[in-house]
Amino acid sequence: MRRVFTRSALAGAIACAVAVPGSIAPSPAAPAPAVTPQLRDVMFVGNNWAGTASIVDAHTRTVLRSGVNLVPDKAQELLAIRLDPVRLAYYLLIQQGPGEGHDQYVDDMFTTTDGRYLAVSRPSLGDIVWIDIAKATAGRSDSIVREQSMDGYRTDHMGLSPDGRRLLVSDSTSRQVIEYSMVEETVAGQLIRMGDRLRTFVSGETPHESNYTADGSRIFHASIGKVYTPGDATTLGPVKLGPLHDALKGDRWFQVVDNATFGVEKRWDMGKELAEAGYPDMSAAVRPMAIAPDERFVYFQVSYFHGIVEFDTQAPDGDGAVGYAAGGIPEPRTGAVTRLLPLPNRVPEMLLEQYVNDSAHHGLSIDATGRTLCAAGTMDDYLALVDRATGKARFFDATTTGREHLKPYWTTEGPGDTCWASLSGSDAVAVIDVRSGEEIAYLPVGDHPQRIRAGVVPETTIGAWS
Repeated sequence: MRRVFTRSALAGAIACAVAVPGSIAPSPAAPAPAVTPQLRDVMFVGNNWAGTASIVDAHTRTVLRSGVNLVPDKAQELLAIRLDPVRLAYYLLIQQGPGEGHDQYVDDMFTTTDGRYLAVSRPSLGDIVWIDIAKATAGRSDSIVREQSMDGYRTDHMGLSPDGRRLLVSDSTSRQVIEYSMVEETVAGQLIRMGDRLRTFVSGETPHESNYTADGSRIFHASIGKVYTPGDATTLGPVKLGPLHDALKGDRWFQVVDNATFGVEKRWDMGKELAEAGYPDMSAAVRPMAIAPDERFVYFQVSYFHGIVEFDTQAPDGDGAVGYAAGGIPEPRTGAVTRLLPLPNRVPEMLLEQYVNDSAHHGLSIDATGRTLCAAGTMDDYLALVDRATGKARFFDATTTGREHLKPYWTTEGPGDTCWASLSGSDAVAVIDVRSGEEIAYLPVGDHPQRIRAGVVPETTIGAWS
């Protein structure tokens, strides 16, 4: 998604906002005013299979800390799972399905605005925890300060509000997204603590990614369906399996949510929207998305497709008719697929069932100018910078860089107009300078890196590491 990289500036602004100016002259006996700790911009890399984080300086691209344990309670959690037959069944399904035979201990992460805590979603454990970064990076086992379990059995993507106060967590097996507080504050006379559960909004089958608009008033959200089931083909020879395929995969919706009410403003079935635009038999599952700066155009990947879909949220509906309802909500009168930006399929003989969680490509971001998309070609083992206007791409892979780029799984924006990408099959992170079109860093991290998120850490905490 698009997010301006000003997290440390935001933290400073919040600190200034809560300081009330006064005109009383200080006395010699008065205590010294509290000093807001300096914050360093960092990138957190979640190593999904290892259950650890790597912390990288966002500007120098130096790995500051590796192997930070985000599952210090693993033994306790696994014991509880083994004693609960239902939880154990889901745990094994997650391991053998989305986890490709591995436990998924870390999916998504966001820091609080003061950089003291890291919120972490842990799919195999079905929870979200808030971790004291100073304790975790010191190797302490008491780093978890708050834990919340899902109503279901798996967590996934998260989304952070622009002001850093609210966190959205996809409750994968319960068709909902849950909102939590990332701060301690008093609202309408009620004390809200970090980690408190606040609201939910409804989703389709397997809620996935959520992104706020820049002003925080709306949320773009997608559900991806049962990506862990077989039956990925939409045809059997000349016979189309559309209805059967839809029944197997479940409700896959792209929707806009009003943040004030948590009500769904608009909901589209992207498989049907693609068919209206002349692209039949494509998947309805919207994977990672990138929102253009005008927030009118949304770019996204869909299951099995090697490329990018452009969707205009304000264009008139493709066929001018209300052709379907999604979860009881009629097809919107606006919103249409305007074009496809295809990218090379380097595995044309691979069966769809071999695609990792149905993803041909999984990872998409857009630069601050809105001119360049950065795509993770997951099954194709490449990264691509794609010119938004022309669709022309520049590729980064073993041939063009001399380094492995196996199974890229996520891209996000960094400072200085950079694209950061996790290379989950290479246990590395690549950093691309969007303006020059050059790969400027290749950093070994932990086992199976997936999500990368911008954050902040106090300089005092970093100083203690040395």
